[in-house]
Amino acid sequence: MKLFKWFCVGLNIKRWIFLTVLGILLLSLGISMIIGFQVVRSLEYVFFDMLFSHTGNMLQKFLGLFFLIAGSCFAAYGVKKTIRSIIANFLSINEEKLLEVIFDKQHLQKGPKIVAIGGGTGLSVLLRGLKEYTSNLTAIVTVTDDGGSSGILRGELGILPPGDIRNCLIALADTEPLMEKLFQYRFKTGSLKGHSFGNLFLAAMTEVSGDFQKSIKQFSKVLAVKGQVLPITLSQAVLFAVNKNGEIVKGESKIPEGGPIEKVFLEPDDCRPLPEVIEAIKNADAIILGPGSLYTSIIPNLLVKGVVEAISESPAVKIYVTNVMTQAGETKGYTASQHVKTLLKYGNYKLIDYVIVNTEDVPEELLEKYKEEGAEPVKPDIENIEALGVKVISDKIINKTNFVRHDSKHLARLIIKLLAQKSYEGDRLKLLDLYYLGERFKDSEHKKDMKF
Repeated sequence: MKLFKWFCVGLNIKRWIFLTVLGILLLSLGISMIIGFQVVRSLEYVFFDMLFSHTGNMLQKFLGLFFLIAGSCFAAYGVKKTIRSIIANFLSINEEKLLEVIFDKQHLQKGPKIVAIGGGTGLSVLLRGLKEYTSNLTAIVTVTDDGGSSGILRGELGILPPGDIRNCLIALADTEPLMEKLFQYRFKTGSLKGHSFGNLFLAAMTEVSGDFQKSIKQFSKVLAVKGQVLPITLSQAVLFAVNKNGEIVKGESKIPEGGPIEKVFLEPDDCRPLPEVIEAIKNADAIILGPGSLYTSIIPNLLVKGVVEAISESPAVKIYVTNVMTQAGETKGYTASQHVKTLLKYGNYKLIDYVIVNTEDVPEELLEKYKEEGAEPVKPDIENIEALGVKVISDKIINKTNFVRHDSKHLARLIIKLLAQKSYEGDRLKLLDLYYLGERFKDSEHKKDMKF
C-alpha cells in the first residue's frame, strides 16, 4: 500500500514517472525495430506489417531510430524531473546542502576510525573539528560528574551524569542551530533552574526506554549524529582524590577545591567498560586523549579496568592533546611535560605516541581574566616531552574569543595531516586525498566545482 502513496494527488511526481515509463517503452520499441528482436515480432506484425510491406525495411529502421531517440529523451527528462520533485517535496534541502549530504555519504564514511577519550568542553571542541573529515568517530566519555544539573539528575534519578555526553552528541550532530540552542538551553528560573533541556531530554528518554545507553542512541537519531557517543562504563563510579597533604576528597566537583593532587581513584575500583568501548579502541586508526581536565576528565577513563590495556595493545596512532591553560586545583603550575608524565603514571609508555602542544601566546586581556581564576598558559617544554620518548607536534592552535580554547578546525587538521602520513589497513579513501578534498570542500569558492 505504501507504494501507491507515491501516486497521490499533488505530489508533482506522477507525470514524470509516467513520462519515464513511456520513454523506456519507446526506447525498447526502437531497439527492437532496429535489431529485430523476435520476442516482439508479433507486435511488429500487427502494427507495422501493412506499412512495411510496401515501403521496405528502411522505414522500419528509420522509425526505430526515431523511437530510440525520443524514448531516450523522454526517459532522461522524466528521471531528472522525478528526482528534482523528490528533493523539492520530501528532502526540503537546497543544492548546497545536497552537495554536503553527498560528500558525507561518499567520503566521510570512508574516513579513518577515530576514538576520542575524555570529557567536558575540551572533548566536544575536538569532535566539532574532526567530524568535517570523517564520520567514523567514537567519543568515549567519563561518567564521574557529580556537579550542577548532571549531579542533581544523577542523585535524584539514579542515572549516569548526562552533561558531558550531551555536549558530545551536540558536537557531532548534523542539525539546525535552533535545535542546538534548544538542547543546550539552560533554565534560569523556577524549580528547573540550572538544568539543561538536553540533560532533561536524556533523563526522560532513559525513563521511557529503561536504559541509559538506549536513550543515547535515540538522542543520536534525533540529532543525526555523525559517529557514536559511549559512556566509558555503566557503573555509578565516584571519583576520589588524594591531596599531597594526605586528605581524601570525594566527588569530581569537589576535587579542584582540595588543593594539589597526588593521585585519583575510582570507587568501585572494579568498574568495567562497555564492550563497545573496547571494540572501538581495538579497531581504531587513531586514539586521542584530551583535551580536557587532566584529573577529572581524562584520567577517570583510564581508571576503568581494561581500558589502558586495550589502548596499549591497539595498533592505532595514540595522540595526547595537552590543554592550553592550567586549571586551579588540578594542574596549577603544570608544564606540558608534567601533563604527559601524569598520564603515563596511570598507563605506560605505549599510551602515547604523539603529543600536540600549543605555542601561541595568549592575549594580555584574556590572561588577566584567567589570572583571577588562578590559571595560566601551559608552557610547551618540548625537550622535556621528547625526553620521555614521545614525539611532539607543536603549532598555534588556540581560538581567542571570550575564552582560551583550542581551535577545533586547526586541531582537526593537525590530526588528519598526521594520520595522512601514517598507513592504515583497508581499501578506504587515502587519508591524504581525504585531507585535501575536505579542505577544498570547505572552501565555499570551490564547492560548486566539487564532483563525486
